[in-house]
Amino acid sequence: MKMTLNFKNTTLAVFALLLSATTFAQQKTTPDYDQGFRLGFGLNAGVPTNEDFYNYALGADARLQYDLSKKTSLILTTGFTNLFVSNDRKDLGIVPVKAGFKAFVWEDQFYVLGEVGGAFAVTNKSNQHTYLFAPGIGYATKYIDVSLRYEGYTEYDTNQIALRLAYGFKL
Repeated sequence: MKMTLNFKNTTLAVFALLLSATTFAQQKTTPDYDQGFRLGFGLNAGVPTNEDFYNYALGADARLQYDLSKKTSLILTTGFTNLFVSNDRKDLGIVPVKAGFKAFVWEDQFYVLGEVGGAFAVTNKSNQHTYLFAPGIGYATKYIDVSLRYEGYTEYDTNQIALRLAYGFKL
């Protein structure tokens, strides 16, 4: 009886030791990623896909980014874009408002992003508003962000391919 009790105690002690060893082994050895906000200001130049009607696009934007992790971020972007019209028609100025997701896919600097939102016409008494979507790719360092995106509009007679050059910083 004494040997059975001793065996049970030894087995229980070994089990407890193994359990505590695996618990300590699973603790994090690297610090958590410092989540936070970034703010960026960018200049945009675009080529409209309907060259019969629009010549080019120029704009500026502000982007607020919240880093969920080192590789993923949520983004909000707004600004002003002017679509320069050919012929004798007036240009179209819009304010895009977009929300999206950014994922770093290579070396924590190259990323893909997707944005959706709306664009609101603000010039020449135009009231033509549209939904928009904007997938893109880019390269970002601590302060510089360069990206290329396709911006699709549901109501305008064109879409655009735009290059964005931006300066950003941590808030």
